[in-house]
Amino acid sequence: MAFKSVKLQHRARNDDVSAFEMLFRKYYSGLVNYAYSFTKDFDAAEEIVQEFFYNYWKNRKEINIRLSIKSYLYRSVRNNALKYLESQAVRRRYAERVIEEKKGRSVFENPGMEYSELKDLIEDTLNELPERCSQIFRMSRYDGLKYEEIASELSVSVKTVEANMGKALKLLRERLEKYYKADS
Repeated sequence: MAFKSVKLQHRARNDDVSAFEMLFRKYYSGLVNYAYSFTKDFDAAEEIVQEFFYNYWKNRKEINIRLSIKSYLYRSVRNNALKYLESQAVRRRYAERVIEEKKGRSVFENPGMEYSELKDLIEDTLNELPERCSQIFRMSRYDGLKYEEIASELSVSVKTVEANMGKALKLLRERLEKYYKADS
């Protein structure tokens, strides 16, 4: 059984798509369950494993597996799951810090900033962004879609959605900063 996996890995390394698909089918569900044991989020676990297999195929020529293929797959998925958890913790701490800093403050505390002005400023800022970035922001904030749903609908990875949301939010923070500081 292990010998068969080694042969599949060798064939995949040499551009054999069917061998790669066989490795994927053989290990996918077990790897998703393993990732889930870390994340406790099935969608995140699936994304971690899919992203891993994408990177595995993309970098197959450079990957040098010293252990068994199974050990390599599970170790890689574990590492990716831990990175995911770390990034979630960083996001949570950042959100908590922002909430604490902005507690009790609002853009509308600036008497010169009317709702329509704010709406126009946000719309102008979104129009400055690349089309895909703006689209992802609107799908998230206006349509209420989750990152996984956006990724699925646009056929991109969740990481791409996260990166574009980060870019949009950064630009919006920069544009709105002067309104937050007006009363400070």
